[in-house]
Amino acid sequence: MARPLAGTRPAAASAVRATSPATAAEARDAARVFLAALAPLPSRECAENVVLVVSELVTNALRHAGGVTALRFAADGGTLHVSVRDPSPVPPGERPPDLSGYGGGFGWPLVRHLAREVTVTPSSDGGKDIRVALPR
Repeated sequence: MARPLAGTRPAAASAVRATSPATAAEARDAARVFLAALAPLPSRECAENVVLVVSELVTNALRHAGGVTALRFAADGGTLHVSVRDPSPVPPGERPPDLSGYGGGFGWPLVRHLAREVTVTPSSDGGKDIRVALPR
């Protein structure tokens, strides 16, 4: 179950929420809760893109990086922000997609395609933060 770290709604134009999900399903649920609390609500397409990006980033962190140490959401007037922290210092990389459907390889290119901006930075605990900005 997701463990809330913080959750505030400072103003109608901005919002912040953080959690530490154990599964991609918990991360998607946390994203939906965050999006539902925004005013104005994001479009359906925007919300679906956020949930998809969260699912891909958290799945990759669980599968390749040893877990998720933090998942943060923020919003301002024109942008939705997602940040995933994991314990691995190794940055994500592209690999050839497995067209048989079993080996993956589609998530990172998809995240980069949907995002307005993606940054990967080392975190103070030795892992990394992946920050994604999506149009609101």
